Amino acid sequence: MEKLEETLNYLNKMTASFKPEIAVILGSGLGVFCNDLKGISIKYSDIPNFGISSIEGHKGELLFCEIGNKKAVIMQGRFHYYEGNPLEICTYPIKVFKKLGVKTLFITNAAGAINKTFKVGDIMMFSDHINLIGDNPLIGKNDDTMGERFPDMSEIYTPYLSNLAYNTAKELDIDLKEGVYIATSGPSYETKAEIKAYSILGADAVGMSSAPEAIVAGYLKMDVIAFSLLTNYAAGISNAKLSHKEVLETGKTAGLKLCTLIKNMIKKL
Repeated sequence: MEKLEETLNYLNKMTASFKPEIAVILGSGLGVFCNDLKGISIKYSDIPNFGISSIEGHKGELLFCEIGNKKAVIMQGRFHYYEGNPLEICTYPIKVFKKLGVKTLFITNAAGAINKTFKVGDIMMFSDHINLIGDNPLIGKNDDTMGERFPDMSEIYTPYLSNLAYNTAKELDIDLKEGVYIATSGPSYETKAEIKAYSILGADAVGMSSAPEAIVAGYLKMDVIAFSLLTNYAAGISNAKLSHKEVLETGKTAGLKLCTLIKNMIKKL
C-alpha cells in the first residue's frame, strides 16, 4: 500500500488528478492506437515503483487522454514475466489503475494462432484463458481491502463487453473471432509438440502475457475484455519460422482494425 500511495501521489501530481474510467494495455505492434490521441505522457522509468518495458514495439509510457467523452489511461507496452519481472511487477499497473478509479480494462496482445480456422491478421476476443505461465500474481499475503483471498475466475471476461464488441465489430464490418487464449512464460516460442498439446487442451491462440493481468483485474472486480491480434501461426500450424519481427510487421498492418474496434467500443460505454 505504501508503494501504491507513492505511485498514485506522483501520477496525480503529474496529471492534475486526472481520473480515468477506462484503461487499455497495448501489446506488441499496437502503438498505432495512440497516434491520434493527445494528452499527458509519462515514461514508466519516471514513475515510482513501476516496471520498465525492454521489448521492441513497447514504447514504455502511460498516456492519460480522452477518447470520445471518456477519460482513459493507455499503457503503451507491458511488463513481461520473461523479462525477469515477478508477476507482482507485471500486474502492478492494474492495481494502480483501480486506485485511480478505472472500472473497465481492455487488454490486447499479439498472439500465435492455434485454431486452423483462424488466419494471420484476425482479431480473437478471449472467451476464457488457460494460465500455463507457472505462476499466479495473487500468490503471497492477501490484502483484504483489495480483494478476496480466493477470488472466483469462472467469468473473468465481462459478458456485456463481449456483446458490445460483437455489435461494434459488426457495424465496422470486422470479422471478430472468439476463442480460448493460453499463456506461457516465454521467451522461447513453443515447440510443435507443445502447440499440439495446447490444441488438445482447447486453446485457440497462444501468447506470453495477458492472463496475469486479467487475473488481477478479476480479483479487483474490474470489468475486463481481452483481444489477441493474431500476428502469426503457432509452431507446426504452418511451415514458417517464428520471429518477433513478423509480429511487429503484422501489428503495423492489421493492428489498425483492432485499435478502431476498441476506440468505438469505448465511445459507446
